Amino acid sequence: MINVSTTAASKISELLTEEGKVGSGLRVFVQGGGCSGFQYGLMIEEGGGDADQVFESNGVRLFVDPVSISYLKGAEVDFVDTVTGGGFTIKNPNAVSTCGCGSSFSV
Repeated sequence: MINVSTTAASKISELLTEEGKVGSGLRVFVQGGGCSGFQYGLMIEEGGGDADQVFESNGVRLFVDPVSISYLKGAEVDFVDTVTGGGFTIKNPNAVSTCGCGSSFSV
């Protein structure tokens, strides 16, 4: 299971409304790259694929492909707002190390 914090859920709902895609969800995925070996990806998803696992957390639907789910079990999508800007982050209990910027990880 993957969770969405209440702060992230609010921001995702806001973005879906702005994009005119109410009822859509968020695709969360892992791909090779970054300085630690893997990096996270997030994008608006309207329908999902046949092999996707679909989760709902705090009113947000999440779509995760079969490969990514093995790296993301127990993870949480959060939104942080700092002085230098805001953005989505992934809190991943499976990551054994992350890079300095926090956008890539290794397992």
